[in-house]
Amino acid sequence: MPLQGFRWFLCCRQGFSLLGRDYGEREEEESFELRNNENLTSNGRIPTDVTVSQPTHTANGTNGHLVPGVAGEMKSLIIEKNNMGLEDDPELLVKGWLLREVRGSWIKQRRYWFVLSQDSLDYYSGPEKGARRLGTVVLTNLCSVIWPDKQSYKETGYWSLTVYGRKHCYRLYTRHFNEAVHWACAVQKVIDTKAPVETPTQLLLRDIEENKFNPEVVEHIYQHNPILKYTQGPLYAPLLPFPYGSAEHKYYSGKGYGPVREEAVKLFHCLQQLESAREPVPIIQGVLQTCLDLRPLRDELYCQLAKQTCCTPQPHTAAHLRYWQLLTCMSCTFLPGPAVLKYLRFHLKRIQSQTPESEMDNYATFVGEALDKTKCRECVPSWEEIQMLMSRQEMLCTVYYPGSGSCQLYINSHTTANEVLRRMQEKLGLQESKNTFALFEQNALWEQPVAGGTLIADILTSLSSKESEAPCQWKLCFKLYCLLDADGISLESIEYLFLFEQCHEMVVRGQLPAGEEDLQALAALRLQCIVGDFSTHAPCPPLDQLFPSHVVEARVLLSLSAAATAASRGPPPHCQLAVAPGLLAGAPWSQTSAHKQKVEQDLRLRSWLKEEAAAVMSAVVERWKGLAGYSRADGMAAYLAIARQWSGFGCTLYEVDFYISSTGSFSQKLWLGVAATSVSLYRQGEAEALESFPYGQICSYGVKDSNTFKITAGDRDLLFETTKLTEIMQLMNAYFSAIRRQRGKGGGRGVGGEDGGIAIPESTTTTTTTTTEVGFNHLHNPTFLELPSHSV
Repeated sequence: MPLQGFRWFLCCRQGFSLLGRDYGEREEEESFELRNNENLTSNGRIPTDVTVSQPTHTANGTNGHLVPGVAGEMKSLIIEKNNMGLEDDPELLVKGWLLREVRGSWIKQRRYWFVLSQDSLDYYSGPEKGARRLGTVVLTNLCSVIWPDKQSYKETGYWSLTVYGRKHCYRLYTRHFNEAVHWACAVQKVIDTKAPVETPTQLLLRDIEENKFNPEVVEHIYQHNPILKYTQGPLYAPLLPFPYGSAEHKYYSGKGYGPVREEAVKLFHCLQQLESAREPVPIIQGVLQTCLDLRPLRDELYCQLAKQTCCTPQPHTAAHLRYWQLLTCMSCTFLPGPAVLKYLRFHLKRIQSQTPESEMDNYATFVGEALDKTKCRECVPSWEEIQMLMSRQEMLCTVYYPGSGSCQLYINSHTTANEVLRRMQEKLGLQESKNTFALFEQNALWEQPVAGGTLIADILTSLSSKESEAPCQWKLCFKLYCLLDADGISLESIEYLFLFEQCHEMVVRGQLPAGEEDLQALAALRLQCIVGDFSTHAPCPPLDQLFPSHVVEARVLLSLSAAATAASRGPPPHCQLAVAPGLLAGAPWSQTSAHKQKVEQDLRLRSWLKEEAAAVMSAVVERWKGLAGYSRADGMAAYLAIARQWSGFGCTLYEVDFYISSTGSFSQKLWLGVAATSVSLYRQGEAEALESFPYGQICSYGVKDSNTFKITAGDRDLLFETTKLTEIMQLMNAYFSAIRRQRGKGGGRGVGGEDGGIAIPESTTTTTTTTTEVGFNHLHNPTFLELPSHSV
């Protein structure tokens, strides 16, 4: 009995060896069904000589798409190599021992003899003649190589390279870096010599493009190729070629995605779910997010949507229209590549001709028009936008302006900030203003100007996501941007209200250097403007909305500093003995005591802050009582009269971490003030400028590196470190453009075109040097919509 069991084991072992030799790991041939036709086109090609049926799931789970020449490669690789010694093959490029990662075994890495030829990467049990070939990766244009990196070396102690084939992925290891690089270079060189692989869908799209003026041939192509038409079955292979693996795979996997080929197949499954989904918006948003993250999938999705909207059995049902709704959202979010765009336009016209005056016709018209306007989006459309696109409608956008006012405008997915600016100026009657305006993203503590070419839909989506991350209200605001003519603003105009409100914002933020008496007077005038005459029943806003809070904090800290100085002198001699026993307490008691002391200090500090704020508020209210009878206009005029006493009135202040000039001066924590005529430097809280540079003296300015802004004035170079590089660059560009335009119009209306608005330049890349040469004597004429790019 033991002998029979041993014989059985030997037979099984021999059988397994035979199976391993005859059917070892190797790339199987990918093929598609050819159909021959007798009718040739005018160019001599058979339009359907590459037509295929819907890709089917083969027995071994591979994808049924085209890889030309694989069958020939397999014959030469498998048969001829087994008939000659490995050392005698003239086609061998590289050979040697490598470790290969083996899954499903307690041995993680095994040593094999690898051989690279012009067509494949094979590995054998050994280098001797007649060695058993254990696996093959047929190398095509879709294969890829991941080069060795330090991270894997630190983790494993080996240098690794990864070769992606259609079916297999070989991760190979060696202890020598040069050897790993040599293998990676050799494999990549073979891949680069291969002709680009085209899928059946690509070949059919080319045939349709070549025969688009021959309806009979086109219809023949559609009728004989189910791959171009609607299907209820799954898709087992992408319609377009994708690499089997790529260097971006780690990036994709970091976002939760698998290989792009797998994600392409998953997309088609998501499309089919749309037909029966009760709520389609989440699926649509998820598909769009995938295409935003994985750019190569955008063309694939357009091809899949064209397929599912062609020759549908029930084209007028709500389930089928879901495909058109997703296509509508796609057309307003991403543009396809040139080849797919041509086919998509042909597909839309074909649908319109086949189903005139139908919902599909309406969707096709909308998509065609959207493709002419679409820019690549930065954000996936919001839930509200998707719902509006599904019904081909516009959505409402609320734009706020200083003084708690707002306007509601209808926008679409292509509306830019410049268009909203023009419409806001028309609504508010500001077309003739010499000052300029901009849109801002804003919350209670922060604001940032919006570039003129930015899509408003992206801004609204961004603000919505910020609100979901933090409990803070974000809004889109229309405000003064360049104050070019503060004296020419009419007291009755809404622009005067803008000036008053924005001036008060600077006061509350502590950006108006004024004494405490003036700050209290400004707070009282603010109360008179927004509440009216004093009354015990009048609602009074909190102090931090009237008075800069840092002034209150500074007074408290000053008091604490004085108290600490007095305490540092020590207790009288007769009290020293009373303190000494406490110093002998144990460590746990000391820690507890220190914690209690800190808590008590915090409570005491808060109490002092409340007391100080109450004292300031009391002083403000007393001043408010003396303003009885002041109208709102009088109060605003008096408020601005006090603010105008500062020489920097009207400038925009940016915090500078430190400043260095060629004369060697250095200072920390300054304000850089950008105004209509000059750029000035201020110590925070001081009214007089340290230095001021009229625009006529500035030769160039720009971003020097990631956090440094440079201004050249005459023979001086000024360097500022700040986090507001882009905003400073944009504002200076806007002022110089305004000056140039006013000179060209003889002092007419302001910048930003005929409407007097401002188109803020797009954001600059702060990692490279970006400068502008300026000066009244040599202002050149680059458009202010683009950031200049001259060397500093």
